[in-house]
Amino acid sequence: MSLIGKAAPIFVADAVINGGEFVEDFSLEQFIEKKYVIFFFYPMDFTFVCPTEILAFQKHLEEFKKRDAVIVGCSIDSKFSHLAWLNTPVDKGGIEGVRFPLVSDLAKTISMNYGVLAGEYSYDEEGDWHFAGEPVAYRGLFLIDKKGVIRHQIVNDLPLGRSTTEAIRMLDALRFFEENGEVCPADWHEGSEGMKATASGVSEYLSKHK
Repeated sequence: MSLIGKAAPIFVADAVINGGEFVEDFSLEQFIEKKYVIFFFYPMDFTFVCPTEILAFQKHLEEFKKRDAVIVGCSIDSKFSHLAWLNTPVDKGGIEGVRFPLVSDLAKTISMNYGVLAGEYSYDEEGDWHFAGEPVAYRGLFLIDKKGVIRHQIVNDLPLGRSTTEAIRMLDALRFFEENGEVCPADWHEGSEGMKATASGVSEYLSKHK
């Protein structure tokens, strides 16, 4: 399911912020007109690929802040599980030291609304609810602009970790477009030339980058 160009689905949920503070009414709406948001899903606390991603986002947190962006993580775990993981040292499989918000999606409705739940609910022949697949979120990542619109999304299968540097690159590209009105060609990086979204602009760019 593509959410590109659409308003980010609204939710109000429990979260842990600042590495250990419970919030019962966390919402991304607080960032509209103020910040870009990198909203990412991971399958579950106390797993193996997940801490590498979460700690990588923490490592680059200042890079996102410099670009006027916030990082928000989400999984199907409870706020108590998030807190326990945040209080577990890194050398024991934890994510101690992570400061950005972790949202609790126990009901799995946030994952469903963002199209990243690795399974689905349905009725069986007897009319009872049945869940097919994995009851966790795929590794989805959404770049949300300051108007609350999703401008970039990527969804990885459970074994495949994401690139924090690619998330920064896409944020840079969006900011470049908003500031300059030029689009970003293949393999664009901060400091590279943009391109006018016209036939002549494409020709000019390609002639300079043969």
